[in-house]
Amino acid sequence: MGRLHVYKYQGAGNDFVIVDNRLGEAGCLTPRLVNRLCDRRFGVGADGLMTLCAGTEADFDMHYYNADGLEGTMCGNGGRCLVAFAALMGLSHFEFTACDGLHRAELCSQEGNRSVVRLRMRDVDPPVRLPDGWLLETGSTHFVQWVKDLASYDVPGEGRRLRWDARFPKGANVNFVEASCDHLFVRTYERGVEAETWACGTGSTAAALASYAKGEKCFVRFAENDAERIKFAIRTLGGELAVDFIAEPDGFFRDVWLTGPATRVFETDIDLDRLFD
Repeated sequence: MGRLHVYKYQGAGNDFVIVDNRLGEAGCLTPRLVNRLCDRRFGVGADGLMTLCAGTEADFDMHYYNADGLEGTMCGNGGRCLVAFAALMGLSHFEFTACDGLHRAELCSQEGNRSVVRLRMRDVDPPVRLPDGWLLETGSTHFVQWVKDLASYDVPGEGRRLRWDARFPKGANVNFVEASCDHLFVRTYERGVEAETWACGTGSTAAALASYAKGEKCFVRFAENDAERIKFAIRTLGGELAVDFIAEPDGFFRDVWLTGPATRVFETDIDLDRLFD
């Protein structure tokens, strides 16, 4: 199988294996190999794997795989980490395609291995209100539920129970939210990882939009380009994120941006022939 050069990045504790595939060197990737690379005991260890591919309609393409080895839906923190990686590879423009369409990003700052990246997410339809929470699509399907004392809440147990709820035929990511006076505390059980992750970008986005629709007031308003924007500060187990957007009167959300850190952890060569010893 040969050798594969990989990089590891993390965004607020949401971690990823990244492979530069612009010349097609990563054709060896299979679901079994992706799963082993993401394994925290026998591989590199990550919540998912991404490849940076030559752009067909933009500067580059993003291909994302969950830790289970299967192709996943949009990953917000992964997208931010891939932008930081693209900058490391010498790219200076950050418009890219993912499974949910075209995205644009801004490299806000860079110091050593740590970058701050602002990523434009997809526009989002009005959330669907359910008896025990809200359902919405932010590039991935997310169910958002508010709980008290989230720090001690059984996120793995309740997340696993709700992840395959009959109301979600294709499964859903499950986000538990606790609102305070100036931020949202968000914990997420992710499908494809089948565990709680330390942060989730599309989940944090879903939590912010659903919280606004629900009437939570822990946001700030600011004006930009003659438009009023809403901004939520997000606290996760792995760090802080921010989500800002324009809320339309009809319940739609547009020009949605996710901002947070993206840090290069290390890079290494993997001997693929020995990975399954």
